[in-house]
Amino acid sequence: MERRKRKGWRMMSITATRRMKGSWTWRRWRKRRGAPPPTSPRASTGSYASTTCRHFSDGDVREKRRTMRDKTSTSKHIPDSKLPKVAVIGRPNVGKSALFNRLVGGNRAIVVDEPGVTRDRLYGRSYWGDQEFMVIDTGGVITLSKSQAGVMEELAITTTVGMDGIPMASREAAIARMPSMIEKQAVAAVEEAAVLLFLVDGQAGLVAADIEIADWLRRNFSHKCIILAVNKCESPRKGQMQALEFWSLGFTPLPISAITGTGTGELLDMVCSELKKFEGLEGLDDVEEDENRVPAISIVGRPNVGKSSILNALVGEDRTIVSPVSGTTRDAIDTELTTVDGQKYKLIDTAGIRRRAAVASAGSTTETLSVKRAFSAIRRSDVVALVIEAMACVSEQDYKIAERIEKEGKACVIVVNKWDTIPNKNNESTTHYEQDVREKLRVLDWAPIVYCSAINGNSVEKIISAASLVEKERSRRLGTSILNQVVREAVAFKAPPRTRGGKRGRVYYTTQAAVRPPTFVLFVNDAKLFPEPYRRYMHKQLRSDAGFPGTPIRLLWRSRKRTDRQQRRSNTEARGALVAAS
Repeated sequence: MERRKRKGWRMMSITATRRMKGSWTWRRWRKRRGAPPPTSPRASTGSYASTTCRHFSDGDVREKRRTMRDKTSTSKHIPDSKLPKVAVIGRPNVGKSALFNRLVGGNRAIVVDEPGVTRDRLYGRSYWGDQEFMVIDTGGVITLSKSQAGVMEELAITTTVGMDGIPMASREAAIARMPSMIEKQAVAAVEEAAVLLFLVDGQAGLVAADIEIADWLRRNFSHKCIILAVNKCESPRKGQMQALEFWSLGFTPLPISAITGTGTGELLDMVCSELKKFEGLEGLDDVEEDENRVPAISIVGRPNVGKSSILNALVGEDRTIVSPVSGTTRDAIDTELTTVDGQKYKLIDTAGIRRRAAVASAGSTTETLSVKRAFSAIRRSDVVALVIEAMACVSEQDYKIAERIEKEGKACVIVVNKWDTIPNKNNESTTHYEQDVREKLRVLDWAPIVYCSAINGNSVEKIISAASLVEKERSRRLGTSILNQVVREAVAFKAPPRTRGGKRGRVYYTTQAAVRPPTFVLFVNDAKLFPEPYRRYMHKQLRSDAGFPGTPIRLLWRSRKRTDRQQRRSNTEARGALVAAS
């Protein structure tokens, strides 16, 4: 019996050990085991303490590195547009997007085991040590010697989905221009980058496309630093063998693996050694955090409504590929915009959002990830520009997207694109069209409407003006006295209805609890005494009297806490009512 009891002490769990530390039982147990009693629980040097230190060592090191980086980095306040850039270039399906995600952290770019997924330039902020820089992901560069059918097969381009109303000749012309558009975006990334990461596939070996890209880089960009990285070399021993044949390209090959991270540290050392320290940082550290906040505007909508055309018209350049091919934009493309008055915005171009059933029936992993990226762009934006086509007007899918915007609590601007396609327009037709949009998008009846034509550039600047207005309303805070006056007038005009027992709700006072979106808390006697129709009435009155155009508002009804005496009185009344009823 004594032996079993001592064995139980020895097999004590870690949780029980932590609970007993420092107590009398803990000192007695250590005395039985022959260890001297510690002066304090934290002075213990037992196995549990050492295990805990080993367990948290990695996290402590990461936190320490992050703190040291924040203290020593000289570029943490530099805007993205002024950081040095590193472009990742190569043929399709060599792992450029996977390396981009490895360098910037997270899953910014869509990674699917099929060629031609990335088409536009995708920017991401990265750092290594005290050096910070921008990484640019590009689409695969295709050789011009391939036929149109080979290009379509390699890029997985469809000529039917989402192109029903487009003539066959226009489809073929758009598909023929797609490779040149992707290469144009890649060339733009190479021209603005300081360091070029030429990525090849170590498992596939050296192919003709790699030789052509190497010759093109050597011929046109020999003045820039070019680093040859041999991807998909998971094994360090086999990686050296796989990289041997790439010496013929004229660059020093470096075996890496974007998936496992093998060799990426040496790659980043080479990149940072080539990047010059950024100069001209005087005065940037004095800028406050609030002043550096840049509002984000995401452009969402169904496919082929002109989202990319609007982005290009706003920035004044071909930032994204514009084509009638359905699903041209896949990633969420972030672009900085500076207006004439110096205000900065972050524009986010997204992929077209089709119906869930249509996406599921297509069975495309790329489209599924693109839609997820679009919804993620809505969540991380301040203002959402919902683009609808003028001739198609509002569809059921537009209403579902609008519900998602309202649910996320984002400010919204309804953009009616291709307004030039409406024949015989006048003021009356505009009024009727707005009434139709308000009726079909009831969930966004508070959002302003902007009519524009992205192809011609007509009234595109009104989108930024409207977005700036609604973003300010979304961040506006209303005074408590004005807010309570509005609520008292609404209650005086229409009192809460009485229940069958004769009870009526009372509003004591109201306050604004938060912004983005504006959230108001109404303190009442009992929230159950306010039915849903009266809550909608209060919501409408608050919006009509207090403003807040372009942003959703939230109303929270809080019941007053009852004291013990009031609770006993209500319980007594309830029991008396039950006795009388029986």
